[in-house]
Amino acid sequence: MSLLAVPLALAIVAQDQLALRAAPRESSAVLVQLAQGESLELRGLRQDHVEVWDYRRERGGYVLAAGLRPVSLQAEAAPELLAVLRFLREQPGAEALGLAYAAAYLKAVPAAALTAEPFDALGQIADRLAQRASRTQGSGSTPAELQLAAQLEVAAGYGVQLQSLSQDGVMRVCYDGEAFRRVLAMPSATAAQRARAALGLSRPDCLADTLRPHERLAQLQARAELLDQLDLQPVSETQRNRVRLRRAGLWAELAQQFQIRGDLQASAPEAARRALQALTALNKAELADADRADYSEAALRVAASRWAAESAAGASNSRLQLTELPADPAKPGQHCLALTDSSARVPGAALLSACSYGAIWVNSAQFSPDGRAVALAVQPLAGWRELWLMQQTAAGWHLDVLPPSSEGPGLGYAEFAGWVPGGERLLLVRESRSGSRFKRSFETIKRADLSVEKQAASPDLLPVFQRWADPAWRRQTLSLR
Repeated sequence: MSLLAVPLALAIVAQDQLALRAAPRESSAVLVQLAQGESLELRGLRQDHVEVWDYRRERGGYVLAAGLRPVSLQAEAAPELLAVLRFLREQPGAEALGLAYAAAYLKAVPAAALTAEPFDALGQIADRLAQRASRTQGSGSTPAELQLAAQLEVAAGYGVQLQSLSQDGVMRVCYDGEAFRRVLAMPSATAAQRARAALGLSRPDCLADTLRPHERLAQLQARAELLDQLDLQPVSETQRNRVRLRRAGLWAELAQQFQIRGDLQASAPEAARRALQALTALNKAELADADRADYSEAALRVAASRWAAESAAGASNSRLQLTELPADPAKPGQHCLALTDSSARVPGAALLSACSYGAIWVNSAQFSPDGRAVALAVQPLAGWRELWLMQQTAAGWHLDVLPPSSEGPGLGYAEFAGWVPGGERLLLVRESRSGSRFKRSFETIKRADLSVEKQAASPDLLPVFQRWADPAWRRQTLSLR
């Protein structure tokens, strides 16, 4: 489209750092540097410059014509604008430009011809911009950071709401999802568009740590319901996999949340089973490379909560017994248990008691062959499961905690895998995420000092695992996936 063909038309800035000058000359003073995606009103052509008016800054000036893309807001221009929007939807780094064309198309298209497609594209672009902002956080002085800051300002000018949330001590930028909600509200939206919208509205990294427990639970339930309503039959296998992974992670967290809520504990087994079903329904042959990290994350979340789906009690012992204690009204949300010995001089007296504000999976209890140790799964956080080791020493019974990693609570699990004959050693699996890396370790632990005797990335490399791993563990674990 010619710049002269549209009097008083709209023009979109097509490149970053485009100078708005006081006169139509390269030597004239620079009034401001314009960012890609900004909208200007065209007022006339002066040589190779265009006279424009910037409504956001309420000032006029001149810019090089080559840096602008004129657009018409007439209905007949809508198909052309949509074609450009379809191209920009898949262009990383051009998010501000994509938002500008989305805004122009929504102004130009007649109401009767409006479909879910522009909102689908707008949501994808805004979500990708938020992810870029989360990855690019520094002093704000590098060219990439300056470009991103300008694009974020342009996005805000178009009404795109991006918010900063704290998660695991890290600030993340998240899109508020308004375009995705519009897609779900439109009867004309396709199954694929609805699936993308649901995934955009259920990102696990966009759930703030500052939410109160009941608020977090309500959001998790709403997200799970949203994903469960999707019709996956018409969509691609890759998109089905993404929905299954998201479902698995959500239901796994709900299992832990239900367990720690006294009024919802009966729902925990069903939530855990749904998480396992979603994960096992995954078509790994069609898993995209970009989704492999999400698969590992979902598997960790499901593994952390898998004891909710196990109805059978742990290994029995003729003397020792683990008993859940009544809740203390003074400490709401705390769960406690006691270890007792039926052969003690005072039957019922606790050898050891311990408490947690997380989920204590009593059905995971495994007693050592010599009756001097108990291994127990405890899940203080939704994606973090520790192994409690209660053992008897010369000084009496005491509790040790074996975490998934030494880097602090995050995402991971430590899992009992069996006792080595004699009971002085136990088999342990640890799997965790550190940054963007996932680590899995199969270990032999000495009970006396909890030191790692041997470890390997696969149980096949440890003969002791091959020989003494608990058969029940082999049936239930996700570490062998």
